[in-house]
Amino acid sequence: MPTCLPTVLRRCPACASGRFRPNGKFRVNAHHKLLDAWLLLLCAGCGDTAKLTVLERMNVRSVRPGLLDRMHDNDPVLAAELLQHPVVRRRNRVALDWTGAWRLDTGGSDHLDREVIDVAVRFAARIPVRPARLIAEGCGLPRAEAERLIAEGKLVSAVRLDGRPSDDFTFTLKR
Repeated sequence: MPTCLPTVLRRCPACASGRFRPNGKFRVNAHHKLLDAWLLLLCAGCGDTAKLTVLERMNVRSVRPGLLDRMHDNDPVLAAELLQHPVVRRRNRVALDWTGAWRLDTGGSDHLDREVIDVAVRFAARIPVRPARLIAEGCGLPRAEAERLIAEGKLVSAVRLDGRPSDDFTFTLKR
């Protein structure tokens, strides 16, 4: 599950830093019947403000009133949704760094000593983390050990464990 918004990877024109922290605030500007909306970011190096374009010259009537209200209220859930939206990321030419922005809830470690472990993984949000890394962290294994178990067929799943899943998955670990 996510613990905070991910870091936005983008070059700062003021200090040449490559990282921005989203603060979850929006700026909405109206030009007669046209709206512009941006998600505000703070440079990790110098603190300058940058903007990610969310809406550009949209007719007021074509914007859902609920969306506009959420932007005016600086809804952090909306900020997280828009950061993960591929169209917003592509339009602004940014990438996300999820390092330190998620945590794994394993429900305890009493299950790790069994011979066969069947596990269902549920994502609270779409966090791009490799299943092998997630399994290694959850089972207390080094990542190389998890990849060795995959190669030996002792760690199996219906999904590719070396890709980046976007949906929930299950796996079986045989020791």
